[in-house]
Amino acid sequence: MTEQRQAGQPGQSGRSLADLAEAARDHVREHDAGMAVDLAFALAWVTLVTLLFEVLSGPSWAYQLTMAAGVVAYYGFFASLSVAKARQ
Repeated sequence: MTEQRQAGQPGQSGRSLADLAEAARDHVREHDAGMAVDLAFALAWVTLVTLLFEVLSGPSWAYQLTMAAGVVAYYGFFASLSVAKARQ
């Protein structure tokens, strides 16, 4: 049998669900601008790749590989952005 926890009751880690919710809210407050940029990049990447492969009718393995390459593109883009900002 599994127990259902209610808000305010401690979980296995000793923290209540209310504590975890507050920690999540604090995290979002601290990182909201960065999270918005991450979301915008992800949406743009997925949209562009999907449109490209819809038009070209490429193979699914290439589509999946291109989607995975978005991780490399993300870090490459923001690394080059930070280098460019540092040079100014």
